[in-house]
Amino acid sequence: MEEPKRKRGRKPKVPNAESMEFQFTNPGPSTATAAANDVVSASAAELTEGSPSLPRRGRGRPRKIVKHVEKSPERRSSRFVESSNGDAKHVVVPDAPPSWESVARLVPSMDAVVKVFCVHTEPNFSLPWQRKRQYSSSSSGFIIGGRRVLTNAHSVEHHTQVKLKKRGSDTKYLATVLAIGTECDIAMLAVSDDEFWEGVKPVEFGDLPALQDAVTVVGYPIGGDTISVTSGVVSRMEILSYVHGSTELLGLQIDAAINSGNSGGPAINDKGKCVGIAFQSLKHEDVENIGYVIPTPVIMHFIQDYEKNGAYTGFPILGVEWQKMENPDLRMLMGMKPDQKGVRIRRIEPTAPESHVLKPSDVILSFDGVNIANDGTVPFRHGERIGFSYLVSQKYTGDTAVVKVHRNSKILEFSIKLATHKRLIPAHIKGRPPSYYIIGGFVFTAVSVPYLRSEYGKDYEFDAPVKLLDKHLHSMAQSVDEQLVVVAQVLVADINIGYEEIVNTQVLSFNGKPVKNLKGLAAMVESCDDEFLKFELEYQQIVVLQTKTAKAATLDILTTHCIPSAMSDDLKT
Repeated sequence: MEEPKRKRGRKPKVPNAESMEFQFTNPGPSTATAAANDVVSASAAELTEGSPSLPRRGRGRPRKIVKHVEKSPERRSSRFVESSNGDAKHVVVPDAPPSWESVARLVPSMDAVVKVFCVHTEPNFSLPWQRKRQYSSSSSGFIIGGRRVLTNAHSVEHHTQVKLKKRGSDTKYLATVLAIGTECDIAMLAVSDDEFWEGVKPVEFGDLPALQDAVTVVGYPIGGDTISVTSGVVSRMEILSYVHGSTELLGLQIDAAINSGNSGGPAINDKGKCVGIAFQSLKHEDVENIGYVIPTPVIMHFIQDYEKNGAYTGFPILGVEWQKMENPDLRMLMGMKPDQKGVRIRRIEPTAPESHVLKPSDVILSFDGVNIANDGTVPFRHGERIGFSYLVSQKYTGDTAVVKVHRNSKILEFSIKLATHKRLIPAHIKGRPPSYYIIGGFVFTAVSVPYLRSEYGKDYEFDAPVKLLDKHLHSMAQSVDEQLVVVAQVLVADINIGYEEIVNTQVLSFNGKPVKNLKGLAAMVESCDDEFLKFELEYQQIVVLQTKTAKAATLDILTTHCIPSAMSDDLKT
């Protein structure tokens, strides 16, 4: 069929590539969402007819962008039909739009995904007698069996109110927090309103996926109010660093987009079963689309731990620091045979149960019958290896494990009771308000990771004092109740003239007695009958106050700074 000739006159206006990009990628603040939707859904005709008049394009080779859009196979299909006179004609017909039922079948568990609204009120670790201004956040979660909901721990941290909203509902339901697993970054919620559970099918859990398995992340990320679906594949599976929990557990790396608000949403396989929980992503100028998912073994450990103990007890660890045995000379010196493999113990946590049986320079050969390689890995699946800490994390607090070690050319086996990690500087205070004690304007507190983050920001690992960082990274608690006590600041008054610049300095002893923890320091000061209060700090500093004068001045200092009490409630008992 001959193409009709175009009439003479001005050329029809066709949007060029530069103007289209400018129009749709730089919308005004109030039309950002609409413009973004136009880019996705507008056809070639809509782009041409609906766009405002644009400057004429100069001479040169014609642009291909419009031609490409018109030939898009996704927009229309073709077929041959026979006319009444028997001639065959090539007719272009649009594709039938997909039905909502077919879309819903792609992700059967989508209706079980909920939006989590939380109001947080964080403690002020720098001023521990008060709290910060409350703020709100939204994240994702999903319904599981037993009328429970799972989300991320950081989504409900320091919560004062939690509400849930189902997909397609306009009602927010109050929720209660049953358990928070800080190490694994998982929280369990419950809703008492029966209406919330009507017509909802809980999510079923699937097996650990293989590499290149397809996964779909469902949640409520930023950029809109409705549910969002992103897809990708499993890229990697290994022991990951959990940022919120400051621990290392099994994790999945996927290439699906995980943005703010996706936290707590399920990662679903092609069978519609949950294989993980989205919880963090890697943001760096050199990487793209790296998201991380909490896998089902970690999720089931959290759920079964709660069901078994009625509360979250944590993931046990083997309280040792170890060294690889890849060097042949090192293995020869340790007296190991050519067919023996393992890792050498460098240090043992004094508070760990295994400190009574294991010794430094022992070589761990196996854990619960699984042989450990010289690089600290164990067989995982076909063609895969993983760090042997994975075997430890599969256990529960209080479980026993058989550890085989090589010591002085002898093979020994020990049955060890596993426990959680006691850190000198804890990563979390688990919902409790921070402890403090004030005397003579000196504010004493116990150091924790949230305190360092409050004092020095999120880059505290670079900005905090070297001595505090050294204790944070390398020091071990000698007893279960040991704390690192510091002078956080000095509230200026006449009694503490000359001490104003003392900030975040560790307290070593009081009146010649070592300071073990903050409660012990408060008890010693309160019961002191000596004429002077003498605090020995690190860097050989000494603080001396007259006992009666310091105790009398404390009340006026508290009144001046509107502080309700000289010590936190946990120190009064």
